[in-house]
This record gives sequence, C-alpha cells and structure tokens, in this order.
Amino acid sequence: VEFCELLAKKGYYVIRFDNRDAGLSTKFDEAGIPDFPAAIKAAMEGKPVESAYSLDDMADDAVGLLYALGIEKAHICGASMGGMIAQVIAYRHPKHVLSLTSIMSTTGNPDLPQAKPETIAAVLAPAPAQREAYVEHNMNIWRKIWSPGFPFEEERARMFITESYDRSYYPQGMVRQNIALIANGDRRPLLSTIAVPTLVIHGADDPLIPVEGGTDTARVIPGARLLIINGMGHDMPK
Repeated sequence: VEFCELLAKKGYYVIRFDNRDAGLSTKFDEAGIPDFPAAIKAAMEGKPVESAYSLDDMADDAVGLLYALGIEKAHICGASMGGMIAQVIAYRHPKHVLSLTSIMSTTGNPDLPQAKPETIAAVLAPAPAQREAYVEHNMNIWRKIWSPGFPFEEERARMFITESYDRSYYPQGMVRQNIALIANGDRRPLLSTIAVPTLVIHGADDPLIPVEGGTDTARVIPGARLLIINGMGHDMPK
C-alpha cells in the first residue's frame, strides 16, 4: 500500500487489483486443488505442466481491466509473480504499455540459481487454516525473505498478513497461481521482443528469487535499465 501511495503522491493514477484466484476476484473452485509437488517434478524433468490457467490469461485480465476503465495505455509495474505478469503484458499487449517495471522477478531461465532450500521449504510448507496459526506461519516466511539490510518491521508484517487473511483466506488459489507460473516456462525469447522503456529492480540479497533473475531480465530486454538495491531481499523495505 505504501508503495502505491508514494506513486499517487507523485501524480500517478494508480490501479491496483486482485489477480484471479486471489483476494476478492473470481475464484476457480471448479479447477480443484492441483498436485503442486507433481507440477514441480514435471517442470524439473522438462515435461509439460498442466495448469488451470496461464500467466497469459492473468496478463489478459489486467489488460481487460484497462479496457473496462477506458484506459488505452498505462505504465505497467509488478513485483515477484506480478513482475512476471507485467512482463507478459509488455510483450503480449505492447500497444497498451507505456513502460515496464519488473521488481524482484525473473525470466524463467532454468539455468539461473534457485532459491535457498530453507526458503523454499518455508514457502511450500502447508499453511494452517486457523487465523493465529496462519499469521505465525506467514510471519516465519516473511522473516526468511525479509531484506537483511533493513530492520525487520514486525508490526507492519503482522498487520499485512492479518488483513490479507481477514479479507480473503484462499490458499488453493495461490497453489493454482504458482502452477501457472511454473507452467509458463522460459520467457526469454518473448522478453527479447519488448520495445518499451523498462526498469528492472532487484534486491542483491533476495533469498527467494536470487539477484541473477533480475540481471537476466535486464540482459534479455533490449535497453532495459537495471537497479540493484544492496540489502534488499524479497520484499519492499521502507
């Protein structure tokens, strides 16, 4: 929220929305709960990964929202998986993109370094359904991905997690989203076609998507500018 407020104070009209299968947007209950370990195994073996929908679909959702709001072009910004969706928008719907900002994201290049094992274990551990236990579970994840060069903001993190739970507790949606991410594969050939001004921001100490994901993104997108922030992990510290 703070990031969007900063942009608004700079005079930008900020559009922030829930992706499909999250928050208050449409849920895909009919798709069922997929087998996440099987999807990871298939991806590691180079086999096709079945998903209820794709990152292309999620990118199309965002552009559909622009149509609904009567907006022809916009600056597209996203972080983590949102950064990947923003990338897809930029090469799939270039006529609607003024610029691209990809934050703590990556290209899908299978040869890049992966997340730390302890980080993966924390993120993939099943989240409890009970409210207090869910908050503590996610606080543990936040501590592992937080920017080591900045103080851990316990109150801010706890408030964000609690508000997210109260607004829409829907873990199965996150599983389907993550499988869509895995199924998307290597985006480098399409990223190389992006022709809009691009800024890539990445933390030097990101334990979930290592900084090489950012450098690879900036390398592949023609003319992209790379900003590496020392001490930043997989979050947006103040």
